[in-house]
Amino acid sequence: MNIALLLRLLAAHFIADFMLQTNRLNAGKQRDARGRLCWLCVHSLEQALLAWLLSGLWTCWMIPLVVFVTHLAIDFIKTHYSNNGLTAFVIDQLAHIAVIVVLWLALSNGANNLWIERVQELLGSTSLWAVVVAYVLVTKPTSIAVLLFTRRWNDALSNEGQSLPDAGKWIGYLERVLIVTFILVGHFEGVGFLLAAKSIFRYGSLSKAKEIKTTEYVLVGTFASFAIAILVGVVATRLLG
Repeated sequence: MNIALLLRLLAAHFIADFMLQTNRLNAGKQRDARGRLCWLCVHSLEQALLAWLLSGLWTCWMIPLVVFVTHLAIDFIKTHYSNNGLTAFVIDQLAHIAVIVVLWLALSNGANNLWIERVQELLGSTSLWAVVVAYVLVTKPTSIAVLLFTRRWNDALSNEGQSLPDAGKWIGYLERVLIVTFILVGHFEGVGFLLAAKSIFRYGSLSKAKEIKTTEYVLVGTFASFAIAILVGVVATRLLG
């Protein structure tokens, strides 16, 4: 199977869904039903055109057609029936990725023609697109995911109390995920860096009790960001290898 084709389709999705999605477009998707549908069509058309261009299969009209229709349907359901929380964000992205994987599998079964292979080679290797997808993922998509993940504690920052609800639990989860990841990839020095970073943050919370909540909030966001970046990096490294 051509992994490079899958990575190109994923790159097209992430670039169009995050890098090319402007504030104006986001605002338009929150309008009334008719106005929202127009903006969703514009965004879905961007997705379809970019997927078609990066795929290299320019005679295969199934790619832009499938991407346009499915992206429009998924985004319409998301904007109509759900809020903008973390759960809706994750489900939305998983649905888009599932469509891309199914489309890739369908294309791979009929992609044995020599000219198709040559076009795909010209568009880049698996390693190149693994790097592209990795860097796109750790920019705006990760920022949105971390923002949605930490939003649950925004109100608690302004309330009285010494700790954020369940923040310590999530700090522990993320910290252990990072430690295990560092060990699995053979970078034990990362564990030392993690401990040093945590010690610096904790010094402020121990010396000033009123800053405990802020410290926990920063730790949760930092470790979440670290975890996503490291996991994306590990997957990309395996693809490069």
